[in-house]
Amino acid sequence: MDQATVDLKPARDPSASSLALNARERDGALAPRAVSFRDPQEVLAHPALDISDKRAILAGWASDACAVENLPNWRRLPETGALVALDDILDALQALDRGALH
Repeated sequence: MDQATVDLKPARDPSASSLALNARERDGALAPRAVSFRDPQEVLAHPALDISDKRAILAGWASDACAVENLPNWRRLPETGALVALDDILDALQALDRGALH
């Protein structure tokens, strides 16, 4: 399955899954690195993302901006063109909602 690259900082385009993540190098300096997601479950499991970041990525993927023409139940990830089932994205969003309520 194709991977989507995500920089973990706020993106201008809500359908883009680009956010900037800083990681500490051995000398303690912060350096940017990219994180790649292949499916919604990887977004949910990522330890460096808070709930709002995860929600933003998944909502961007679920939006009509990522819709595949003539395939309404599929979304194309902006960076890679990978196809993801809309139901998988919506299930991940529901899982975030369940987690936020507990």
